Amino acid sequence: MIRIVQNFIRAAVLAVFAIFFIKLHITDDITKYINPKYNGMSKIAAGVFILFFFIQLFRVWEKEEDSHAHCSPGCTHDHGESGSLSKRLMSYGILIFPLLTGFAFAPTVLDSSIAAKKGTILPQVNRNEKNGIDNAVFENHPPGSQEEQEVLPNNNFYSEEEYNHEIKKLENSEVIQLNDRIYSSYVEAMNMNPKDFEGRKIKVSGFVYKEEGLEENQLVLSRFLITHCIADASITGLITEFDQANEFEEDTWLEIEGTLEVTNYNGIQLPLIKAEKWTVIQEPAEPYIYPILIKSG
Repeated sequence: MIRIVQNFIRAAVLAVFAIFFIKLHITDDITKYINPKYNGMSKIAAGVFILFFFIQLFRVWEKEEDSHAHCSPGCTHDHGESGSLSKRLMSYGILIFPLLTGFAFAPTVLDSSIAAKKGTILPQVNRNEKNGIDNAVFENHPPGSQEEQEVLPNNNFYSEEEYNHEIKKLENSEVIQLNDRIYSSYVEAMNMNPKDFEGRKIKVSGFVYKEEGLEENQLVLSRFLITHCIADASITGLITEFDQANEFEEDTWLEIEGTLEVTNYNGIQLPLIKAEKWTVIQEPAEPYIYPILIKSG
């Protein structure tokens, strides 16, 4: 009887794990946990849970003598019925706890409180001790670089031709549109050479983050950049300036239109958006951005 109950509990746990994964995919909440590149792997995981559920379910109805058929007379090894109740409860608790938290707490989007814990999102001064030169430190690798292709796997792929076309648009468009796919590359290019974009119009959306050291009429319009999963998220964005900036609370999503200027932050020249028009918007269904990878061949 104990064996039947144990097998039933195991089957139930496997079924709930499968349901949890299926629910995440149906609601598209899976993207709040992992990079979309790994959606296929998580679907496979759900399939494996379903397979193991049916295997375990058949064991519930397995006859007692069948479960011991492989044993010789006088078999003394453990068939899962022995062991203290506390140990069995602990083992089931380890399995059930992530399910309880997964169903009880809705997945949340990273916000400014996480950004603050990760530290500044604007480049800091890094003094070269050998020659006394101050350099801005930027976290992202150039798109398509060897470093990025090795450590930033995701599904935001461009062919070389497509990527070059997007860079041409950045160089020549009257209004720079920071859409999600190209966001990280455009922001990095503007950070590296802000004077090249001075006077250009720009349209961008993001959430409000109040970086320490900014003026009262300034904020950082920010996005979270995901490489593999939420745990390795980094934050990126552009300084934005307008008189009403201090009226907006952190994590408010804004769509900003304005003109690019150059400002100094910690002795580093950075692009600054002089906002001319702003609108409060809803948090997008996909709030995260992903670095670009260049397809080979």
